Amino acid sequence: MIGAGRAVLTGGLMLTLAACGAGRMQNACIDSGRAGANPAICGCIQAVADRELDRGERRIAASFYDTPQRAQDIRQSDDPADRRFWDRYTAFGDEVERACARLR
Repeated sequence: MIGAGRAVLTGGLMLTLAACGAGRMQNACIDSGRAGANPAICGCIQAVADRELDRGERRIAASFYDTPQRAQDIRQSDDPADRRFWDRYTAFGDEVERACARLR
């Protein structure tokens, strides 16, 4: 999951994380216990989330690690706010795939 030069991105990520501490997405990722969830991947996901999602959207997205059903409920919702969120979340996922591909 990382696209740009690994050393450059990882170095920038470490600087960012050192400056502001781990974020909600990174913590949820690491705490999930999923295979492949490591500080580099989870830090990259957090960095993309910080760029692509607002604070409330990051909170919702982080909740998906603990309650995947919530993602399904939002994805299937007819509520216009949920549709807007899901479109942004999908774009976020695409950007994570692009930006974090080399960390897999």
